[in-house]
Amino acid sequence: MKTILRKTGAMILSVILICSFLPIRAAASYEIPGICRVRTDTGSTGTVKTLDYSYEGNTYLSLRDTAMILRDTEKAFSLEVTGSTVSLNTGAVYTPLGVENTLWEDSGNPDIALRRNEFKVNGEIVYYYTLIMKLPSGDYDCFMMAADLAMILDVDITVSEAGSMEIQTQMPFQVSPAALEEAGYFYGVNSALVGDATTGEIYYGYQADESYPIASTSKLMTCLLAMEAVSAGQLSLDRQITISDAVQALADSGDGVVPLKAGEQISVRELLVGALLPSSNECALCLAEAIDGSEEAFVQRMNQKAQDLGLSQTVFFNSNGLPVYTEDFVPAKRQNSMSAADMFRLVSYLLKVYPQITDITSMEEAVLESLDFEVKNTNPLLRNLPEVTGLKTGTTNRAGACLVTSLTADDGTAEHDLVVIVFGTEDSIERGRVSGLLARYALHTFDDGMAGMGSGEERRTLENLPTHAEAAVEWVIRTARANL
Repeated sequence: MKTILRKTGAMILSVILICSFLPIRAAASYEIPGICRVRTDTGSTGTVKTLDYSYEGNTYLSLRDTAMILRDTEKAFSLEVTGSTVSLNTGAVYTPLGVENTLWEDSGNPDIALRRNEFKVNGEIVYYYTLIMKLPSGDYDCFMMAADLAMILDVDITVSEAGSMEIQTQMPFQVSPAALEEAGYFYGVNSALVGDATTGEIYYGYQADESYPIASTSKLMTCLLAMEAVSAGQLSLDRQITISDAVQALADSGDGVVPLKAGEQISVRELLVGALLPSSNECALCLAEAIDGSEEAFVQRMNQKAQDLGLSQTVFFNSNGLPVYTEDFVPAKRQNSMSAADMFRLVSYLLKVYPQITDITSMEEAVLESLDFEVKNTNPLLRNLPEVTGLKTGTTNRAGACLVTSLTADDGTAEHDLVVIVFGTEDSIERGRVSGLLARYALHTFDDGMAGMGSGEERRTLENLPTHAEAAVEWVIRTARANL
């Protein structure tokens, strides 16, 4: 099984990392047109137009050209594209426009923006970044990264030689993080970790023991402590918290998300929703002040909790993950930092003791009724994978784009919480793509009962797990530490 995963990972890796196309090329910062010869395992062949976004090799495929090639296969799909929307229906027959599988009519630079256009698969909105281009015929075409299309269609893709690609319609999409790491795919990522939070098993880790800035994923600790305060009777979810001047100042700043006004009140429940869904910095600060009276005192609680959980590569400076400046003559800029391994321990504890947090983090949107203010979840994977239940995004210049993802999986006896942690990608596009790849790897690994760990070791089968909540949490943390 391990060999299969590695081979399959190497196949899809060739699509993610390379796909060298013919010959039209230009400098960076443009959309570079090219072509690729594509065939399927059923014998269908054709030419697919491509656009390399900004850099050579960062390649997006024409969906119309691909749809025409897959038209008579089990992976056929229909396609409707406007200037800003895409609708793809799997298993449906594609209606040709007569512009498919042709060469570029104009070798000039199209200079199209990469956007998160409205994209629906089988009528459901999903989040992928695409390029939409108006063709000389007046129709529109959409260009998508090959790996994203492979995940949507659940197919495997191989690159047999430069400028040639094969779509394996009979093989499901799979990927091996170990193969990706070996080829350098994670060079643009600070760290990553995939594991089963229910058992403490680590499927894969990349630089997982090194501490990096974590931006707004810090709010997971803030919300954990808020839920502990509720559990202890210090707060209640319905308790109204009076908004302070400091909270309003943060809300009014460039880092503000939710319009909180000093003197007004908002419930603890709404503060949790605000902190977790739209990543409101002011909601996190308001929770900190409600629990300990000041953020300074709350930060001490955060760091003490980190010690209690054995998070040895963790330090907090504030409740929300924004950069913090010292008051020195030459101020130092500090940020909350944590290793991916520590985040896995924190999330394992959080999901075990307060599983109801996913009741919030699985919501795509919500209304803060005290303010009559609608908020949306910043997690890009909620719409792409039905198994996703949370948890938290984060972004600063130093931390890069971070995402902690939780997924549910069922072994036939009980549900498990799988966790994917990605720190420090270049932008939200890569954050979603890397997390999406690793999330699918987590689900495949759980289903297959085998982990392709970077060290080449097989996943251990563990029995006689503790059932009492506190004992289970202690065991998860201990096991995670041992595995890393």
